Amino acid sequence: MKPHYDLIIVGGGMVGASLACALAPAAQTLGLDIAIVEPVPLRTDGLAYQPSYDARATALAYGSRSAYERMGIWQTLAQHISPIGEIHVSDRGHFGASRLNAAQQRVPALGYVVENQWLGQVLLNRLQHPECGRIDYLCPAEVADIIPGDGQMGVTVNRDGRATSLSCELVVMADGGRSELRERLGIGYRYSAYEQHALIANVSPDRPHRGIAYERFTDQGPMALLPLQDQDAQHRCGLVWTLSDGDTQALMDMDDAGFLAQLQQRFGYRAGRFVQVGERHAYPLQLVLAEEQVRAGLVVLGNAAHALHPIAGQGYNLALRGLVSLADHLITAKKQGRSLGDLAVLQTYHERMRSDQQRTIGFSDGTMKLFTSRNPLLTLGRNLGLQALDVCPAGKTLFARSAMGLDTPAPVLQPWEGRS
Repeated sequence: MKPHYDLIIVGGGMVGASLACALAPAAQTLGLDIAIVEPVPLRTDGLAYQPSYDARATALAYGSRSAYERMGIWQTLAQHISPIGEIHVSDRGHFGASRLNAAQQRVPALGYVVENQWLGQVLLNRLQHPECGRIDYLCPAEVADIIPGDGQMGVTVNRDGRATSLSCELVVMADGGRSELRERLGIGYRYSAYEQHALIANVSPDRPHRGIAYERFTDQGPMALLPLQDQDAQHRCGLVWTLSDGDTQALMDMDDAGFLAQLQQRFGYRAGRFVQVGERHAYPLQLVLAEEQVRAGLVVLGNAAHALHPIAGQGYNLALRGLVSLADHLITAKKQGRSLGDLAVLQTYHERMRSDQQRTIGFSDGTMKLFTSRNPLLTLGRNLGLQALDVCPAGKTLFARSAMGLDTPAPVLQPWEGRS
């Protein structure tokens, strides 16, 4: 632990660790000292894939692949991912449906599904590489206080029962959606409650998923079914089922047979017959947006900055584009001899990402409202739109590029800073 760092990242989860990986080559070349403060103890068993039927997973858009390629970890990450070759979009009880196909879009996959635990291990393994020698991983440790100062930030870190005062040019808060620190700093948030819960679980169909992801809209809420790697000779898919607040608890309380029967009735048989379900979890859904994402010496990133409805699977991909853009701006600032906490540098970064955030949040929020409306005219319009999309190659390409994250500011690291 050093008394002063150029950058302190609060939170060593997927967002914080990915930012450190994006900065790692430049840290070595330009002399950037970085600390990651993470309260959860590190695993000590190295890079070992430990499959679990109930592993939680994240959908990566195809455009996110380039970010991890440039960090030098994609080849390792790809050892345990599930490519999405097709996406089926349908509206239960109505004629509207559309299909997107990777081969038709001339890409190897429309996206990928990766287990969070595996992604976390790969990121941590990268940060332990000798090339990341200027990055200190303070863990388990916790940031107790952040005190803005004249040209630098004061950070109090509790570790091994002792409080240590550090200083840095920039603090990046990537500590998730709940943080007392942000409240104490006076960062306000705008909330929009959807009066819905997301029920998540892994389920097994009786036949292979063949790399197909499903987005199924029902009168109870949208359902997503994502392809996962088989586990113990069982086919496995990740389920995200959006439900009204009133319907959630009943499904959580059902036995497995009852739950599978309800799932089958709502989803249909497009993926086969569901024969097993793992642990079920549910959490309330709301759109959350930080009113301030940058200050002099401070950036709020990932779920700490914005939380989206999961309907379009874009939350983590938006965060990934943001952290790579931030890395680019910090590298440029360091090369120009400017402080990483320079407000003008951070405002330039935020202005670049503002339109991406507005577009992504608008698409997610608008799609949810369109496909949960029971207005007959909207129902007819969305089904006609799905049918038209399915027969219009140009429209399908535009929609596919948006789903793959290819119509957003490219997450491009400067060539000399990344490894392929």
